[in-house]
Amino acid sequence: MSRVGVYPVAIPTGVDVSIADGAVKAKGKNGEQIVKILDNVEVTIEDNAVKVTPVKMTKRARQAWGTTRALIANAVQGANEGFVRRLEVNGVGYRAQVQGSTLKLALGFSHDVNYPIPSDLKIEIEGDRNNIIAISGASKQRVGQVASEIRAFRPPEPYKGKGVKYAEETILRKEGKKK
Repeated sequence: MSRVGVYPVAIPTGVDVSIADGAVKAKGKNGEQIVKILDNVEVTIEDNAVKVTPVKMTKRARQAWGTTRALIANAVQGANEGFVRRLEVNGVGYRAQVQGSTLKLALGFSHDVNYPIPSDLKIEIEGDRNNIIAISGASKQRVGQVASEIRAFRPPEPYKGKGVKYAEETILRKEGKKK
């Protein structure tokens, strides 16, 4: 039994979910999300909820069961509310600003890092010191991927904590040299 797959995905008001051509389409105020259905699982819409069941109880079918249910839940939530990932920029002189369709990062290099903002995502600068980058969009995978790419420009270092980190991430600090 799948611990995730047994629960149906509730369809909130304002979201239209349909099954066609081997894919589940969730359409809402944030756009349309599409999830491909594998051959090992069967997806049905009953009582304003999406239910996923395995075709056979093979190992592959059980693996696809929970994964498909989680992907459908993410698509429904993304079409309805969307996802937000926040990054925090720490360091003296480290800054982030949005100029048009480019995120400009000053991360202690001899040059600024320019990151083109994807058309399906929205990036804003928040915080009292303009040190928080908020990435929002309908696809959980795309939001996480872009956040990971921005963090990779200057990951946080363990001695002073300088760099770009996830807002909820804690950095294990090291003590440094002693005389």
